[in-house]
Amino acid sequence: MRTAVRLAFAGVAAIAATALFATPALASPAPAGFDHPASAVFVQTDGLTGNAVVAYDRAPDGSLHQAGTYATGGLGGQLAGSVVDHLASQGSLVYDRGLLYAVNAGSDTVTVFAVRGDRLLRIETLGSGGAFPVSVATHGAFVYVLNARNGGTVQGYVRLGDLLVRIPSWNRALGLNAAQTPEFTSTPGQVAFTPDGSKLVVTTKGNGSAIDVFAVSRFGALSPQPVKNVESGAVPFAVTFDAGGHLVVAEAGTNAVATFSIQADGTLALVAQAATGQAATCWIAGTGASLFASNAGGNSLSGFRDVGTGSLVALGNTPTDVGTVDAAVSGDGNFLYVQTGKAGIVDAFRIGAGGSLTAVGSVVVPNGIGGEGIAAL
Repeated sequence: MRTAVRLAFAGVAAIAATALFATPALASPAPAGFDHPASAVFVQTDGLTGNAVVAYDRAPDGSLHQAGTYATGGLGGQLAGSVVDHLASQGSLVYDRGLLYAVNAGSDTVTVFAVRGDRLLRIETLGSGGAFPVSVATHGAFVYVLNARNGGTVQGYVRLGDLLVRIPSWNRALGLNAAQTPEFTSTPGQVAFTPDGSKLVVTTKGNGSAIDVFAVSRFGALSPQPVKNVESGAVPFAVTFDAGGHLVVAEAGTNAVATFSIQADGTLALVAQAATGQAATCWIAGTGASLFASNAGGNSLSGFRDVGTGSLVALGNTPTDVGTVDAAVSGDGNFLYVQTGKAGIVDAFRIGAGGSLTAVGSVVVPNGIGGEGIAAL
């Protein structure tokens, strides 16, 4: 076993070392100790003339207080037809072990920030390996970015310290219909690792209405082709995982939340499905046994209980500001923060026993109209 681990690490290191010389980046080392997060929330503006991340302190009652704004060094983007959700995706701003990853859809780049409490230091900006990046997934030393345009691609990287190294051979085309319209419902929605890191999941939304599942090798490379799980009419948009490792999917076509077990061969088996009774159910966030779906057309959140078995018990709907989109749960599991894209507002809620939600305030994000991407520590 120790020999296998050493070989796996050596393989990744060798690939990364080779790729390092071929990977253009603007990089600077993070200061010592610049990796200890506190109670903070980060919100991406997706500004078309300059993308930025706005940092907020989280007070003990869950309310937010602006602490700073940090340019990503890239441009935001807007898919044709989108209004409150310019990227039409989930996972465009992701925190993992001291680093914050932000996509720059208009520049085809990804920015890496080091995190210290409510402060950010831009470490690196590098190419996304495709056109119009919209989502990031991380697992251990491996990072994958989903590019939405030109039929969709996923591009893999190795994390070395605080830097990313792009591995050219870890690029996979999704083969979607690049001409399908409207664009904002026809581009892929999210990339996500399974909890054990053995598989990579991609949602295609209305472009095939499928959930693609790639196998991931111990060295981080993907299988040549994914297993395509077609969910006719469901329009799978965003995903998360319950405590039992079941895939939880927000389905925009059926305005429902569905849970699946992922088989060893990459096929999905439906466990449960529950309608929200709302419109444009596209995003999903969770903590413990509570799940919250964002309904952009209903200006609401739909709550569900799932104790890890994949079963879904509806908890009812909670109103938000207009254009409910991406959401994140704080690291302690006590608060839910949801972007509402019509006016660029973030609504804050306390998560109570059993998954109940109580509003604790809102903030207007500077230049945040239509923005997506939120991470809560």
